[in-house]
Amino acid sequence: MKTFIKSFLIIILTITTYAQNFPDSETDGKYYDVNGAKLWTVSFGNGEPIFFIAGGPGNAHTYLRAFDSLSTNNTLVYFDAFGRGKSDTAKDVKEYSLQRDIEDLEGLRKAMGFSKINILGHSYGGLVAQGYAIKYSEHVSHLILANTFHSYLMWQENDDNSNHEIKTNYPEVWKDLMKVREQGVVSSDPIHQQIYGKVPYGFLYAYNPENFNRVGRKPYPNSNNTKLYYQMVGRDGDFIVGNDIGNFDYRKQLKDLKMPILIYAGRYDRVAVPYMMVKFKEYCPQAEFVMFEKSGHNPQVEEPQALFKLIRKFLGN
Repeated sequence: MKTFIKSFLIIILTITTYAQNFPDSETDGKYYDVNGAKLWTVSFGNGEPIFFIAGGPGNAHTYLRAFDSLSTNNTLVYFDAFGRGKSDTAKDVKEYSLQRDIEDLEGLRKAMGFSKINILGHSYGGLVAQGYAIKYSEHVSHLILANTFHSYLMWQENDDNSNHEIKTNYPEVWKDLMKVREQGVVSSDPIHQQIYGKVPYGFLYAYNPENFNRVGRKPYPNSNNTKLYYQMVGRDGDFIVGNDIGNFDYRKQLKDLKMPILIYAGRYDRVAVPYMMVKFKEYCPQAEFVMFEKSGHNPQVEEPQALFKLIRKFLGN
């Protein structure tokens, strides 16, 4: 849903892991030329690299800075994908695609000189991570799939469940939404997005909404790209997924992946819903699966200590 974009803006404002010894996302990075575009990358730490792939689609890397403490054992590679953050944007929105994001990850790996990488894909970023691991498995050491989706059917379930929750618990918002939809308004129209914005972030995305209280922090450039989002999910993607998101399906291929795989979810996630998340084990039986009982869509914010301990153990640190 469009709430994806709103949610990550809030997370950006709540992350408190930035310390003086960590680089600044806006000033302490480097551009790499990848497939005809400049991609902004911030990298630091020690050890084998972990590439973090942000969600949305359309979000910059900044909300993932909650993972900074993993830099004691790994080199962390954060980047703004094409069209996000400080990276170049497309002249034509049709240039944005899931396949482009997969190929850009491969291009960035080459540009940075890594032969093999660990990957953590969160939410939409997990689509890129799965697609990359299937196509470029020889370059993946470990694969981590965080609160993500295995197919267009699961993404559609996100839409259906989120809308059901809003209709049931925020009937006044739902009433306003139905009024404009009856007039022909669709998800990508500004009024539609404004009405969705009335639903508190924590309702759909958090175990404890207080974990996402706003704190002062300067805005990051192009933290979300709404045009990219609706190009990827379809013009009415908050109700009926289309375009790239309406067509991807990794379920048949996941069982063939040979690298170690960790999949984790949040019990209170109303987006990557638990009953769909547990099905990852059916399609990817070789994976380790963990449910975080006091998290929503972002365990890195709500249960960081337990999550980071799990990741370090998974990576052999």
